[in-house]
Amino acid sequence: MELNKALNWRYATKRMTGEKVPQEKLDRILEAIRLSASSTGLQPYTILILEDKELRKKLQPLAYNQPQIVEASHLLIFAAWSNITIEQVKEFISDIAETRGVTVDSLKAYQSMIENLIINKTAKENSAWAEKQTYIVLGTALVAAAVEGVDATPMEGFNPQAFDELLQLPEKGLRSVSLLALGYRDAKNDYLANAKKVRRPKEKLFINL
Repeated sequence: MELNKALNWRYATKRMTGEKVPQEKLDRILEAIRLSASSTGLQPYTILILEDKELRKKLQPLAYNQPQIVEASHLLIFAAWSNITIEQVKEFISDIAETRGVTVDSLKAYQSMIENLIINKTAKENSAWAEKQTYIVLGTALVAAAVEGVDATPMEGFNPQAFDELLQLPEKGLRSVSLLALGYRDAKNDYLANAKKVRRPKEKLFINL
């Protein structure tokens, strides 16, 4: 689907049919997520892919019983790293060296720059930075889903601490930030399915300097 047409088509779907998103479409959305922009390229987050409906039924009450949690084909959980470590930076640098066919030593300046960014911030500041990064990739996921003709609902209306506990995320060094339900709109039961998109006009949204 042409990009702006796809963005005009998409909306935060309130009811879904439960129909499965074809694996090839899901794979392309996930690859777009993998390729998304990230500050320094570190990608300080992990995305959980939930297809198991029984597990999602357990999560639904922790998300104000929103129907998309169980009606979606897949539920993605965008989880930030709880703590960014020097070891994670070293692993990232090793990945760059291997992918680009260069030595780790040739990347020392870049490695030091990233390490200094982390060292000179508090754990709370690093955690907030990681959280912001998840929203960049969430935006990429929304666009990718629209291009694939897959409905997507971004969600912050849930209890992150309860989600984390149920999914044992602290043990994985993660904390949930936002959700994305992927599936297909139930036009008969979704009051927004045929509503026109409302956005601020460009004259109010943009300022040319």
